[in-house]
Amino acid sequence: MAASGKIRPAVAVLGAGLALALTACGANTTSGGGGGGGGATSAPSGGGAKVGVILPDTASSARYESFDRPLLEKALRAEGLEADIQNAQGDVQKFSQLADGMINGGVKVLIIDSLNSESGATVAKKAQASGIPVIDYDRLNLGSTSDYYVSFDATKIGELQGRGLVQGVGDKQGANIIEIEGAATDNNATLVIDGQQKLLKEKYASGAYKVVGSQRVPEWNNQQAGLIFEQFLTANGGKVDGVLVANDGMAGAVVTVLKKTGLNGKVPVTGQDATPDGLQAILRGDMYMTVFKPIAEEANATAKVAAALAKGDRAAADALATATSDDTKSNRKVKSVLLESVLVTKENVKAVVDAGGVKASEICVPDTQAACNELGIK
Repeated sequence: MAASGKIRPAVAVLGAGLALALTACGANTTSGGGGGGGGATSAPSGGGAKVGVILPDTASSARYESFDRPLLEKALRAEGLEADIQNAQGDVQKFSQLADGMINGGVKVLIIDSLNSESGATVAKKAQASGIPVIDYDRLNLGSTSDYYVSFDATKIGELQGRGLVQGVGDKQGANIIEIEGAATDNNATLVIDGQQKLLKEKYASGAYKVVGSQRVPEWNNQQAGLIFEQFLTANGGKVDGVLVANDGMAGAVVTVLKKTGLNGKVPVTGQDATPDGLQAILRGDMYMTVFKPIAEEANATAKVAAALAKGDRAAADALATATSDDTKSNRKVKSVLLESVLVTKENVKAVVDAGGVKASEICVPDTQAACNELGIK
C-alpha cells in the first residue's frame, strides 16, 4: 500500500505580492474582544450607531469565535459603532430569529455570514424592507439583494490549494487523488473548486493525476468528511497519493484516518484557514499546506463599509468596494471588497505567527516544539 513517499518540499510558496500581503496584514489575533469557547452572543459594545452581526456556527471552523468575533468587535468599535455580535450555532431558524431581533431592535446596518444562500437572502429582504443595508460577510448569498460583500477571493484560495497539492504530490504519474470539498450550499466552496480546477484539470485530463473519489461535504461537517474520505480510501484499496481538502477542520478528520493506516506524513493534505490545529499538523508533517486569510483585514474592511452605510454615505462605501462578485442566481454584480490570502507550508508557518495570525504558544506544543525550534518560532 505504498503512497507517494515523503512529501516533497515546497517551491516558490510565496510570490512577491502574497509575501507583501502577509507581512503587511493586520494582526489576526483574539485580542481586543470577547468570544471564544463557542459563546452564542455578545453584548453590544461601543456607543455609536448600532450594527448587527450574525456569525454562522462554531462547528465548521474554529475561526468564527476565535478570530472573527473579537476582530469584528474591535474593528467596529474603532469606527465608533455599537456592535451586537451573535452566533447562529449552525441553526437556520436561530439565524432568522437573531436577524429579526436585530432588525426590530433598530440596527443601522446588518452584517451576515449565513448558513446558506436561501436563509441569507430571506434575511436581506427583511432588513432592506426596514431600510437597513446588508453586508454579506465572508460568504456571498446567491439570489440575495445584499448591498455589499466583503471576503477573500475564494477562487484564488482554490488556486493556492491546487498549487499546494501539486507541490506536495510532485510529478508522479497516475497519482491517486481524493477530493473532500466544502458544502454545496456555500458559494465560496464552489468558487474554491473553480480555483482548484484551474490548475488540476490539466493534470486530470492528461492522466498525470487520477481522481479516485470526490465529494462535497454537507455543512462542512468534519466527522462526515472523515467518514467519506475513509470510504473512498477503502474503495481504492487503501491507495492515495494526495488529498485535496477544502479546510483545516475537515483536513484534521482526513489525517485521523491516514494515521490509522500509517499514511500520515506520506500523503500531502491541503487545508484552509491556518487554524492552530492545522498549523500544528503542518509542523508535525501530517498536513502539507493551508491557506492563511488575514481575518483582521476582513474585519477592518467590513467595519469601514458598515461605518459609511451607517452614515448613509453610499459613495464612501462604493469607494471601498472596488471589486465586484457575480451573483449567478440573480444575474447581478455585487459591489465587493475581495482580499488576498497566502499559501502556507511548513517553511513559512513562522510568517503567520509574525503576522499575528496565531500565537507561538498555540502551535508550539510538545510534539511540535522541535519543529518550532528549527524554524525559529518563539
